[in-house]
Amino acid sequence: MTSAATVNGTAPGVNLALATWVSAINFWAWNMIGPLSTTYAHDMRLSSTEASLLVATPILVGSLGRIVIGSLTDRFGGRTMFISVTLASIVPVLAVGAAGAAGSYPLLLVCGFFLGIAGTIFAVGIPFANNWYDPARRGFATGVFGMGMVGTALSAFFTPRFVSWFGLFATHAIVAVALALTAALCLVLMHNAPRFQPNTDPVLPKLRAALRLPVTWEMSFLYAVVFGGFVAFSNYLPTYIKTIYGFSAVDAGARTAGFALAAVLARPIGGALSDRIPPKFVVVASFAGTALLALVAVFQPPPDVWSAATFITLAIFLGIGTGGVFAWVSHRAPAGTVGSVTGIVAAAGGLGGYFPPLVMGATYDAVDNDYTVGLLLLVATALIALVFTATRLHVHERDSIGEPG
Repeated sequence: MTSAATVNGTAPGVNLALATWVSAINFWAWNMIGPLSTTYAHDMRLSSTEASLLVATPILVGSLGRIVIGSLTDRFGGRTMFISVTLASIVPVLAVGAAGAAGSYPLLLVCGFFLGIAGTIFAVGIPFANNWYDPARRGFATGVFGMGMVGTALSAFFTPRFVSWFGLFATHAIVAVALALTAALCLVLMHNAPRFQPNTDPVLPKLRAALRLPVTWEMSFLYAVVFGGFVAFSNYLPTYIKTIYGFSAVDAGARTAGFALAAVLARPIGGALSDRIPPKFVVVASFAGTALLALVAVFQPPPDVWSAATFITLAIFLGIGTGGVFAWVSHRAPAGTVGSVTGIVAAAGGLGGYFPPLVMGATYDAVDNDYTVGLLLLVATALIALVFTATRLHVHERDSIGEPG
């Protein structure tokens, strides 16, 4: 079966583009709280820790839920799961809007927990894209699908503006309608690839089998650093920028959108490079750049040119790394386990984004107005990942169930 195969006249490119859009609108929904966190913190008089918890809560569910969603994708296919996750995200989006409009911090936390459903969408797209493309182009395919992360940029840029134009709850209603229309579009246009074969094995044994693979643990660690860094900054950067540089919520959102967009555009580059050179080298370069730029950020480069250059370059290295890691997963994961392995690795990436906002909030120095401790922890983590990748992982390696890596 070649990548040029069609189903009912639908080519791989159409399905990949549609899957990328589904990811983007769900990522926007998943990131509805982050761009408004400074507004919530001001209106509800939240402490730095409380505001960080509010930002991190959707990340937790969006991460852990990917484990189950990845296995369900192996069984039911990407089309069914794309539609299901998108529809299931509508009520939490509206609930978050209602909780925010009511000014209730506890209710916002609870609704934000369920908002994490939207973040599970990533575990659907990787096996879906893999099935549509031959192995030689899977780095490209997963990289393009990964551009759905642009939803975080869309949310950072448009959500604060929509709130100022239309109001808080109306903004959430607009995103809910977009989710509904997207699900309808998938129902009409999306198809599973001809090579897709449902894996009807029970979910728990599949997960246990995936957990026996060294590739699962190794790629989970790497993805927790690169994607976790992207998620953490995409959600917490509005707070960081407002705190350090004093920008308004709208201006902070615009700058965060630039960060997210840079990472999104870099992701397919990382995937495409990994089709041409071993993914290991792509990932090593990503960690080296991440450590260097996080160290530069410790010194609080002045706005707007130097700070923008620092964080956008950091985003590029993180984006290249996310593309490289998942290209590596597609090269190494045994056939029939891609969804399960993807779900676990994607969950690890999301969890990697859960803790940094909490750490940044807890280690913030209000006296000197800096986040030095949190940024230095990122430097150390990136360096540890760099050494691990360079010394412990091989350039050419493929796992099979139960075999050592």
